[in-house]
Amino acid sequence: MRLLSGASASRIPCPLLSLARARMGFLPLSASGTACRAASSSAAGAGAGAGDGGAQKPWLFVGLGNPGKVYQGTRHNVGFEMIDMIAEAEGISVNSMQFKAMLGKGRIGDAPIMLAKPQTFMNASGESVGQLVSYFKIPLNQVLVMYDDLDLPFAKLRLLPKGGHGGHNGMRSIINHFKQNRDFPRLRIGIGRPPGKMDPANFVLRPFIKKEQEEVLLECFREI
Repeated sequence: MRLLSGASASRIPCPLLSLARARMGFLPLSASGTACRAASSSAAGAGAGAGDGGAQKPWLFVGLGNPGKVYQGTRHNVGFEMIDMIAEAEGISVNSMQFKAMLGKGRIGDAPIMLAKPQTFMNASGESVGQLVSYFKIPLNQVLVMYDDLDLPFAKLRLLPKGGHGGHNGMRSIINHFKQNRDFPRLRIGIGRPPGKMDPANFVLRPFIKKEQEEVLLECFREI
């Protein structure tokens, strides 16, 4: 899987770049975390509240999906799968329920990180994400949303610093709860188009076969 045009290393959210490089052996995690800390602190500075002592704000990684066993492993839940993979790689437990999301807190390199899987069902994802951002006072440029994209070929990624919802109802809900502010990064994960005349709504709820699931997740780290 290769990132498509429009996402340079300088635009990649720092904790994700740090994690990807460490997994690929390019840099020790601590080394990439040093650069990440500087950029993350800079981004957080503008969003630090007067009463928080200028504390470094965490990054919020959000994976979109639907809760419940019936939806596990489906194309629409690839955002959940990404959060689970990052959590496992970094030893972060995503096991507390806050603001209608399964939540975990930890660090990637020197950057504080929060991992979230909204439990509102896809079309109401913004109810959870909006509350998390508001309560923890997270700058929108430190909110990375990961979700499935029908318009990208299977196993292709597009990482962008901002943009619209592209018809994705989970993203539409988040943008609505951000009062139409679209200036937050997103990782779009290609799941391809449905075969023949299959209804896209049915297609996204079909499970990946095991080989597809492994490819679409493992390649996310390999090619960032």
